[in-house]
Amino acid sequence: MHLVESLTLTEKEKWFGWITTLLAFEKVTVIDNSRPAFHKVVDSFLNKFFPSGYPYSVNEGYLRYTQFRALQHFSSAALSVLSTQSLLFAAGLRPTPAQATVVSWILKDGMEHVGKLISSNLGALMDSEPKRWRIVADILYDLGTGLEVLSPLCPHLFLEMAGLGNFAKGMAIVAARATRLPIYSSFAREGNLSDLFAKGEAISTLFNVVGIGAGIQLASTVCSSIQGKMVVGPLLAGLHIYSVTEEMRAAPVNTLNPQRTAMIVAEFVKSGKISSPADLRYHEDLLFPHRLIEDAGNVKVGRPVHKVIKPSQLQELKETFPNEKFLLCNSGNQWTDMVLEDNATGEDALKGWLVAAYASKSDLTEAYDKMNEVFSPFLSELKAKGWHTDRFLDGAGSRFAWS
Repeated sequence: MHLVESLTLTEKEKWFGWITTLLAFEKVTVIDNSRPAFHKVVDSFLNKFFPSGYPYSVNEGYLRYTQFRALQHFSSAALSVLSTQSLLFAAGLRPTPAQATVVSWILKDGMEHVGKLISSNLGALMDSEPKRWRIVADILYDLGTGLEVLSPLCPHLFLEMAGLGNFAKGMAIVAARATRLPIYSSFAREGNLSDLFAKGEAISTLFNVVGIGAGIQLASTVCSSIQGKMVVGPLLAGLHIYSVTEEMRAAPVNTLNPQRTAMIVAEFVKSGKISSPADLRYHEDLLFPHRLIEDAGNVKVGRPVHKVIKPSQLQELKETFPNEKFLLCNSGNQWTDMVLEDNATGEDALKGWLVAAYASKSDLTEAYDKMNEVFSPFLSELKAKGWHTDRFLDGAGSRFAWS
């Protein structure tokens, strides 16, 4: 009090302004704390299960991806409980539903490891088409689960049914894990990949637990018989596959693979426009990505060079495309083969695709000149849209090297 009285009028105004600001801030805090309990719960949920700074710290589509990811894990966990209970019945045991959740971990060994080893050899293909392989992983998982659910119908084949089921699940587990990082990376915006990964796994864990609870309830009631499982099981599997498909459609993957490159080039040649990863994602063919696109030159990439180009053609093609890391060869009227050099990047693949697209309406030399005219602005706009052109993910495609 004495301090305030000893100040000049101007200083007093400054002090009271500062104190008023503090009080206003305290009022905001009090008002915030007096919000309805529902709002507090929502904020707490977002803080625990969504990346810091959400929604500004992630790319478009993350919420839809998360919604269907939750539904996917819920349905998968519920189905897993039913399949485990069926396996135990087929083995001659009579478990309670709760016991099925404990014993399920033991039954995942054996043939599952063989499936994992086989699936681990497909890593390059999963890099090229992470969405497709993520869906394939869940289809394999549900096939394995389906065999387990049906095992009580033929208990004398218990070992075969359980072994095949776990084999399919082993392949599925590796494929799902291998494709997780590319999918999460497509949403990362501010170097927050670890936060995205951690919060995504938190969502998965939460809905796995909820799904296990639902599975136990189903196993105790409508699914206590094999007839009930044969009705509910396909419904849960269908929900599971639908959810993961919608997840993958929501993911704006921004790396270049054959399908996305062909779609980008086709749109550019046809209209002069370039779609962003978020715009292109709903047009991708997730299950059959290797279809030829006429406006992009009907290009096939990755066939062995000795099957595509005759030795007598190599020097001519090298002169046609000087200092380039791609070779093009027209295989009749059906498609154009493109073979990339072993150190070719996404930019080299884009050049080859543009030449092939223009060559469908002119000869190779004119098409090559046209590509050189448009490539610099084309590449600049492509990068501005968010595409990564430093690598071309052609899966297990064959490449060549000059000796």
